[in-house]
Amino acid sequence: MNKKNELEEELSLAIIKLVKLFNSPQKRPPLCPVSLVTSQWQLGNLDYWERFIRDEYEKALSSQPKNIWNFWSNTPSKTTWIDLCSWDGHKREQALRSIEGGAQNRFVLALVCRRLNDWVPQVRQAASEVLSKIIENTDKNDVADVIYFTLSHWSSWKRIDDKSKSILLEVITTPSILDKLKLNLIASPTGPLALIFSQIARKSAIDHFLVDIAHNAIQPSLRAKVYKCLFNKEVSWFNGREWQWTDIRYCKGREMPVIAQRYLTIQVPLVPLLKSAASDRSSIVRRVAAEVLIRELDSLGDESIQLAEQLSLDHAAPVAERGKFALRKIAGSTLF
Repeated sequence: MNKKNELEEELSLAIIKLVKLFNSPQKRPPLCPVSLVTSQWQLGNLDYWERFIRDEYEKALSSQPKNIWNFWSNTPSKTTWIDLCSWDGHKREQALRSIEGGAQNRFVLALVCRRLNDWVPQVRQAASEVLSKIIENTDKNDVADVIYFTLSHWSSWKRIDDKSKSILLEVITTPSILDKLKLNLIASPTGPLALIFSQIARKSAIDHFLVDIAHNAIQPSLRAKVYKCLFNKEVSWFNGREWQWTDIRYCKGREMPVIAQRYLTIQVPLVPLLKSAASDRSSIVRRVAAEVLIRELDSLGDESIQLAEQLSLDHAAPVAERGKFALRKIAGSTLF
């Protein structure tokens, strides 16, 4: 049995146990069985797990024995966070409003955040109204992990509004959350880290960590992205899409990406930063350094010759070509 099948079986048994507790005279445990099972899960493939929970929950409810003498009773089952996965928009909204305090684990919080992109407007409104309270009362490590996960997906969410986005972005400015997000960016070897970083960098609170991320991040493409931001003194991010007509006579058009940007709130000396990028272990980052060197030749003075010679000897051809081009430009300028 593979890992996925084991998780499915464990989750299915927990759902059955939860449903049995609804009609049990025994005192309910402080945590529902499903919360205990999902507490250690890695975030991912939530579309699949939502469908699985919804199907297994409905199956477990329908399989419970019914007392034919209580046909007049119309008492509904207790609303729990499991109803966040329901087909019924009313139940999803009730589930959101029934969460007292914080989310029981990061899996539950991730489901709450997904409701910000729900297809029912009332559910999105409910999620927006309760999210701040839930986040405030949830373990901060779980909050950081869920925000990190959510930011990697919300560029594809077409129903989330700016108000809901601002709620999550404000959480980023919390020092404990921001520090955890920074550590995640530095330590993660894979994933859409450049995209996540761009979304986090909407808030200027991240600016003081940029040099640390540029020097220490494991993923080369993230280091290159952060170095570019530092060299350009600005950060940009994907901010959705808007319709653009290509030929209005024939009603033809397409959705175009909207890129927003802001200037950094910090000043970093150019020469030390350029030397650091030129000595980076990845050719992706060294190529960024070479391009900046060519652009800034006039302002670097004698430092430009040393950097150009270093980059011209680089074992990566794209970097070496740019280094040699910089040397030719320096040689040409000294002739006049």
